[in-house]
Amino acid sequence: MEVQRGDTLGQLAARANVPLERLERFNPGVDARRLNVGQRLLIPTQQERAPSGGPYRYQIRPGDTYSGIARHFGTTSSRIQSANPGTPATALRVGQIVSVPLGSGATRSSSTASSGGGASPPAATPAAPTPSASLPASARRWPWPLEDYRIVRRFGADSRGTLQPMLLATQAGANALAVAPGEVRFADSMRQLGEVVIVHHADNLQTVYALCERIIVRVGQQVSAGDPLCEVGQSSSSQRYDLLFDLRQGGKPIDPRQVLR
Repeated sequence: MEVQRGDTLGQLAARANVPLERLERFNPGVDARRLNVGQRLLIPTQQERAPSGGPYRYQIRPGDTYSGIARHFGTTSSRIQSANPGTPATALRVGQIVSVPLGSGATRSSSTASSGGGASPPAATPAAPTPSASLPASARRWPWPLEDYRIVRRFGADSRGTLQPMLLATQAGANALAVAPGEVRFADSMRQLGEVVIVHHADNLQTVYALCERIIVRVGQQVSAGDPLCEVGQSSSSQRYDLLFDLRQGGKPIDPRQVLR
């Protein structure tokens, strides 16, 4: 869910039809009195539970990794793996429920909330992006996901240390384009990110295309570089036509500028 001008946590909880305390527990780490327009909150589903002392029952969303979930809840990926011995990090499935033990440094109070969710979970400290030297040879000089664009937010940490994916502005009616050959693994809506397409590529690379208005492809479809995936939607807060673009290797975020030509 995206924060709009004048929103409070109470209003957001009512809009999402979840108890305020439950919304707070699923969004630790950011002062609720300093919500920012455009900030994204993680909205728990009915299957998820967040007891005050943990462990949390968390439902896997598209783009989730143990490391990203760990950063969001203030714990470590190794603790999550230990709590879920039958669910290796490489076999996470969208909709799956995992147990998330709280980290010793995590804080919980009625006045904290987080700023993200979905393909890009929030972080108290930014995750280290994969250096270009370790990227496979296939990840070189990929085309940009839009024919006409301008970068309105670069990949990197914001003023609070939260790692943010790249945001590209474009024109009405523009389509997001596949940046490399691959298979569509997710093509559906998410409350926080609108219509979302996730494509898996060779060498364990994944690209995420979010904030779309209409999906053009289907799950299981093979796509080539330049194939249209979805029509970019208009942001209710900025009134721009924005595409959120995320690039990952094995679930770890990569600065797209290291790969796109």
